[in-house]
Amino acid sequence: MALKYKRVLLKLSGEALMGDKKSGIDEAVLQSYARQISDVQEKGAQVGIVIGGGNIFRGLSGMKSGFDRVTGDYMGMLATVINGLALQTFINQAGGKARVLTAIEMLPVAERYTKTLTETLFAQGHALIFTFGTGNPFFTTDTAAALRGVEIEANVVLKGTRVDGVYTADPEKDPKAVKYPHVTFEEAYEKGLKIMDLTAFTMCRENNLPILVFDMNTPGNLLKVLEGQEVGTLIHN
Repeated sequence: MALKYKRVLLKLSGEALMGDKKSGIDEAVLQSYARQISDVQEKGAQVGIVIGGGNIFRGLSGMKSGFDRVTGDYMGMLATVINGLALQTFINQAGGKARVLTAIEMLPVAERYTKTLTETLFAQGHALIFTFGTGNPFFTTDTAAALRGVEIEANVVLKGTRVDGVYTADPEKDPKAVKYPHVTFEEAYEKGLKIMDLTAFTMCRENNLPILVFDMNTPGNLLKVLEGQEVGTLIHN
């Protein structure tokens, strides 16, 4: 089946990497994600990835422990680099090709992100893992995902979660929650649906970049999404 989306920005949460652990990285989860990414690469997809760092450190949580917001955010951004390096390793082991790029100078750990370098590496068949957020405090990795998605001219931002879409309420708490197959940005805003933070959400809306929320923890779902199968919830203008 031909791919509906050929260049995507995949947003993964750091917490998802924990699996059943209380912190850190569950290698089984990381391996599953890496295989799915490698599989869509084989089909010709170009995949940019932004991954959070909440499994290691969250800036806002750090404030409760005595860190100031700026320091906490930088610590959280450093955590995304650790996760990015881990994901790069597992994608390469799964038979794919991946490179980590950072928002600030961080040689020899990884190269700094530029649009030109991105295009070169995509042409060479690499999945690109964008780390260190936007490079600035006070911005979430959701916003980094929206920013990179717009910059690389992605067809869609894919938000991989453990829930299979957007619901009228939290389906893990409310058994009567109903799933939206698709919803407009305006409807999502009016209904107060928590999809991405407002800065990221607005950036996608203003740049006509759709968001698709889906269950990344079900093996094979990433390929189904790229093929245009009815998986998850699509948010669009």
